[in-house]
Amino acid sequence: MMPLDGRKRAVRAAARLVLQGCDPAAGTVVCQRVLASGLIQPGMVVAGFLPLGHEVDIAPLLRALRDAGHIVGLPRTPPRGQPLTFHRWGHDDPLRPERFGTQTSDGPEIAPDLLLVSMLAFDRCCHRLGYGGGYYDRTLAARPGIRAIGCAHAAQERDDIPTGPTDLPLGWIATERELIAAAQPRAVTLPT
Repeated sequence: MMPLDGRKRAVRAAARLVLQGCDPAAGTVVCQRVLASGLIQPGMVVAGFLPLGHEVDIAPLLRALRDAGHIVGLPRTPPRGQPLTFHRWGHDDPLRPERFGTQTSDGPEIAPDLLLVSMLAFDRCCHRLGYGGGYYDRTLAARPGIRAIGCAHAAQERDDIPTGPTDLPLGWIATERELIAAAQPRAVTLPT
């Protein structure tokens, strides 16, 4: 059997091709689904992401949450081996380029109650496959009580997400078709 890293590379390559065929505008329905789910409660501090390429665009959700009085943040990517930090994105705060082509805010660091997470692929158990840096897994391991909702296109679902001991499932995955809940609680294994 191929080693875990090799399997992940193969699934990532296939998932990138699927993502290229997805319409980021499907994010409108994903945003509505997350808002209607009741998972974001009043007063929660929420961190999300701005899309790369054809990823689901949840910027409208982040703006709606800000308008509803939530503190909203965007991730900042640290050096490899570290968890993400999140920085407040206020109404008038400009965006700046960040590592790997993402965008972030220069606002103060925040401690989110809930993360909206991007991905390349996912399965029905809410395992996600990201881009390979392990940033979200380290972030989830460092914050075991945080809620995490993956935001993706339904076409990104696969039944063969390779996982290892440091790959943590999310609580939910929201797509334009449905909201999927994790079948089991998240176990935390911190890398050594």
